Amino acid sequence: MKQVSPFQTLTQYKSSYFKQDFPASLSVFLVAMPLCLGIALASGAPLFSGLVAGMIGGIVVGLLSGSEISVSGPAAGLAVIVADAITKIGSYEAFLVAVVLAGLIQLILGLIKAGRFSSFFPDSVIKGMLVAIGIVIILKQIPHALGRDNDYEGEFEFQQLADGENTISEIYRAIETASTGAVIISFVSIVFLIAWERTAGRSTRAFFKNFPAALVVVIIGVGLNEFFRVAVPSWYLGDTAHQHMVQIPTIAVGKSLFSIFDFPDFSVLGNLKVYGIAATIAIVASLETLLNLEASDRLDSGKRISSTSQELVAQGVGNMLSGLIGGLPVTSVVVRTSANVYGGARTRISTVLHGFFLMVAVFLGGPLLNYIPLSCLAAVLIMVGYKLAKPAIFKKTYRDGWSQFVPFIVTVAGIVFTDLLIGIALGSVVGIVYVLITNFQSTFKMTRDGHKVTIEFEKDLYFLSKPQLKEALGSLQPGDTVLIDGTKAPFIDHDIFNILHDYSDIAKVQGIDYELKNVVLNRRKGNMRLAQG
Repeated sequence: MKQVSPFQTLTQYKSSYFKQDFPASLSVFLVAMPLCLGIALASGAPLFSGLVAGMIGGIVVGLLSGSEISVSGPAAGLAVIVADAITKIGSYEAFLVAVVLAGLIQLILGLIKAGRFSSFFPDSVIKGMLVAIGIVIILKQIPHALGRDNDYEGEFEFQQLADGENTISEIYRAIETASTGAVIISFVSIVFLIAWERTAGRSTRAFFKNFPAALVVVIIGVGLNEFFRVAVPSWYLGDTAHQHMVQIPTIAVGKSLFSIFDFPDFSVLGNLKVYGIAATIAIVASLETLLNLEASDRLDSGKRISSTSQELVAQGVGNMLSGLIGGLPVTSVVVRTSANVYGGARTRISTVLHGFFLMVAVFLGGPLLNYIPLSCLAAVLIMVGYKLAKPAIFKKTYRDGWSQFVPFIVTVAGIVFTDLLIGIALGSVVGIVYVLITNFQSTFKMTRDGHKVTIEFEKDLYFLSKPQLKEALGSLQPGDTVLIDGTKAPFIDHDIFNILHDYSDIAKVQGIDYELKNVVLNRRKGNMRLAQG
């Protein structure tokens, strides 16, 4: 396994990769398009701002990224922060200044190699994050598949902002108000995707492996909806102005193509609130990016190791540019990355192409793309979610032991019932506790042969081993001959050292022959050795 280089990818790119990167980019584009719009809507920002961020995340961050398969764009996890920041600072143009500054902070973090801190997250937590996101995708897309589109696309928090429902109650409402047309479209789409994938796995024909199934699903969805319009009007989901469809805003007649861009108001640089907002965005966006990068490496079939610091540089440049032309903050996003991987992407070219497709959609294809029903895109996302959260993953993690399964399941539950960052925090705390418990379970070995007792240290001893050690010393009996052997413990905590030293007085009173061998506070520093005997 080796770290990837963006420049090496471009210079050594093989035309054979394009057969996989191109269809993958179309799949990511179809998934990213409604997410960009939904997150912009939830953020209280102009709809075009989400698409602008998607273009920047694809083209700019994609080219500079430290990962071959990671896909960046506006993130649902920042929606609440963005909405609150716009309100506090007074205007979207002022908020864009904070986005530019956040990008500058990320650029600096990347240059000082701060990305290495991502390695501190337990593996079980990263695995739990992927599974949880898969579950959330399925739960959040079920209402869209049933024709209830009250909540915006890209919403991942349990408590929903758009309609006051939560993930579970939204599904209940969707069942109550299910649209026959949406159900048929999503059902047919899911069946088609399953059949296509099975055919691709068994067939020797390259067509099924290289042609994007998501694109065919979109064509099916549009075709069925247009059929309903003519044959069964009550099942028809609407047209380009209806909430059940993709709704890319169109450029007003007589307006320049560049009218979609907003520009930062740098007159607010004297406002201290801008800097606080910028720091918050930089920290949260960087944290989400690093977590998602760890997850993307796990998904990468090529087993490549991404450069986390290079990714922070890429995100910094991307956010600076996004803020300068009116886009939302960008981060690496697991949903789009997963769609990229399962679409068969080999290199970053897939990510870059999806950014170009978003650009074409904004400038040229909006009216046509607005005929796509959200229910068929929900089917695509449900399949992505299933691949992330297969039952086999739960079984394998359970077999790995409680130290892996408990942090994993806590992470899953935390993300599903709160949000991404809270779930990760809960899982990490539990994971660290299990690491500590595991580490201090076998710090020493106690053996007894009649009245001859040996307590041999197996590794460094820290204060967390105090209860075990006190229990072992408390089990000693009058007449015992005891040897405490610290040869294998280069470091002994001060509390442990004091317990062992103080017990020599207790041993004399109780008639215990007590000997310390190579027991030191810190052998590496060579200080405070307690002589044998």
